[in-house]
Amino acid sequence: MLKFPYGLRNFYDLITENYFYVDRTSHIRVIEDFGRELIFLRPRRFGKSLLLSMLENYYDVAKAPEFERLFGHLAIGKNPTPKHNQYFVMTWDFSKVEARGDVSQIRQTLIEHVNNRIKAFARRYKEDLPYPIEINSDNAISSFESLLMSVDATPHRLYLLIDEYDNFANELMIGHHKENPSRYQALIEGEGAVKALFRAVKSGAGGDGLERTFVTGVSPVVLSDMSSGYNVAESIYLRREFNDLCGFLDFEIEDALTQIASECNFPSEKVQEALHLMRTFYDGYCFSKPAKEFVYNPTLALYFLKNFQQDCQFPEQLLDNNLAMDKGKLTYISDLLYGEQVIVQALNGEPPLTLEQLASSFGVEDMHNATKDETFIVSLLYFFGILTLAGVDELGELIFKIPNLVIRKLYVEKLKERLLPELTDQNQSRILAKQFYKTGDLQPLIEFIEKHYFKVFDNRDYGFANELTIKTAFLTLLFNDTFYIMDSEMELERRYADLTMIVRPERRKSSLKNFLLEFKYVKLGKTLTGEKIREMSIDEIKARSEVKQKFTEGKAQLLDYQKRLNNKYDNTLQLQTITVVALGFERVVWEKVY
Repeated sequence: MLKFPYGLRNFYDLITENYFYVDRTSHIRVIEDFGRELIFLRPRRFGKSLLLSMLENYYDVAKAPEFERLFGHLAIGKNPTPKHNQYFVMTWDFSKVEARGDVSQIRQTLIEHVNNRIKAFARRYKEDLPYPIEINSDNAISSFESLLMSVDATPHRLYLLIDEYDNFANELMIGHHKENPSRYQALIEGEGAVKALFRAVKSGAGGDGLERTFVTGVSPVVLSDMSSGYNVAESIYLRREFNDLCGFLDFEIEDALTQIASECNFPSEKVQEALHLMRTFYDGYCFSKPAKEFVYNPTLALYFLKNFQQDCQFPEQLLDNNLAMDKGKLTYISDLLYGEQVIVQALNGEPPLTLEQLASSFGVEDMHNATKDETFIVSLLYFFGILTLAGVDELGELIFKIPNLVIRKLYVEKLKERLLPELTDQNQSRILAKQFYKTGDLQPLIEFIEKHYFKVFDNRDYGFANELTIKTAFLTLLFNDTFYIMDSEMELERRYADLTMIVRPERRKSSLKNFLLEFKYVKLGKTLTGEKIREMSIDEIKARSEVKQKFTEGKAQLLDYQKRLNNKYDNTLQLQTITVVALGFERVVWEKVY
């Protein structure tokens, strides 16, 4: 029976206690050959800490007697490099550096963490070190230099692993971005504690006992600020060969699901059902322009697999609460000048978000003071894992998209909070949406939108309004990943449906309906004013020639989409198709097509 290591970051425990492990050890040789000082960026909760733990166990001289036990059955164990178990290894974990407090408090926390790691190092290798390491409680750099002097007198070199190097910086800038940014600047600029520490790392790698450094983080923001503090490391996070260094591939997920299905006595059809669900909610990440395979978020995948195995049914809540924290990053983005505009565009997928290249150099000054253009915002969303690469367009520009449905939920919830700030309105919208799921009657929700949602669209929005604006309103209100697989602009044989709502596989025997919605927009003007349209009845609105034309267009499109969608699901769906026509930000009418 498989044991899924949800939340487990210790490679030694994972292997010795026979947990499920997707072998990534073949990458060790590539990492080793690529360079001595490397930086690898991935979104939070994407397996970076386990990666460092794997490297630690492979290179640690103290683990040499256990090499066969830990790696013998894995790819690298069958063809190891000469450098395995040849280093002293030390890990710094900056996620443990508290971002709260004033500069002196943060600096002291940083010093204490580094000193504690040096103390642990001294205890671990005391039999191998020729003389003791001197710990300076006020100066971690002095302690580090003492460690390097001792290491340099041995036959071995130091391999330094730095985990979440930018964690406290992101907390200062994102979590507390409305506070005074001077605390962060004081840590980085001039002779700030962080810059000085990385300068010591750079110096140590120049022949003073430190031979290799591997740094992980989420974004390159700290490196940009440190400039000369640590300008020698090579970035590997966009390299094709490292696209799947963290994360799972489709066939690996399918293998795990097949074993769970066997344990639960499920038919083979259940494997494909579960795979489709996981693919929709957790797959879709791409971190390299040439890469052809998407990867699954490992934390979310393990969350699903563990719950599926324990209960022999799919977890009802597909967003792991540990990932819900990423909403804070969207809050920061949505507060920027163009932030909400980018969020809406990403949510709709039309037009696609594109950049000539990622912004790889932005520091705290940019985060707080510079103009936040689309390049800045999209790049930051990419590094946070809230957007991902989706190929290149005909001009060679990078295309970005929301990777999967579980991340789309974060966008929807954030946008809904901005459009419906009152909790009573949010609760009322959820009640009306659930009524629609069962009855297919859209009218109560439309009346709610006319009364509440349209209030947040002021006059300046009329110039930019179109059917996407209206679709966004309905998407935010109807979105429910507990019941539905929802998709905006789903590709159906080279055509794109506005909004599809397909009941999740395990709920298809319920009373919930499947929906296919097409949105149309009629622009108001001198002949059709907001005041005039507000006085008209629903029947009078539907009788207008421009509205009739929109319904006719919508019906033709829906019948085409319906055929394509039924082909995709082998005619197993009972679809209710609906055309929605909005007249400005004043009135909305709808018709069932089928």
